[in-house]
Amino acid sequence: MYKGREGQWAFLLHRLSGLAILLYLMLHVFSIGSVILGEEFYMRIHHVYDLGIFRVGLIAVVAGVVYHAFNGLRIIVMDFAGAGVAYQRQMWYGVLAITALATLYAAWAQFPRILGGY
Repeated sequence: MYKGREGQWAFLLHRLSGLAILLYLMLHVFSIGSVILGEEFYMRIHHVYDLGIFRVGLIAVVAGVVYHAFNGLRIIVMDFAGAGVAYQRQMWYGVLAITALATLYAAWAQFPRILGGY
């Protein structure tokens, strides 16, 4: 029976982060494309993006993109380097560490804006 170790979690998080990035991309295309409905509508949408919940969402987008990118590089190393599979667990923990650092930096950068000060 499969025990659901690091490889399974890496796969699941890779798929979820990819779906989240797709959702963000669709929202982004909609918001940019809303300019065809008029400047007032466009500006109303973009004022909503200044709310704190969207700033927190931006931190989540950074986490998803960084995780997806570096985990993708981990997968490439495993596919094209014979020794890569032997170190897949350590590489995954490295991906998590890089993701955590990037997420903390994004949170630090967005924190004043979340509180309302620019």
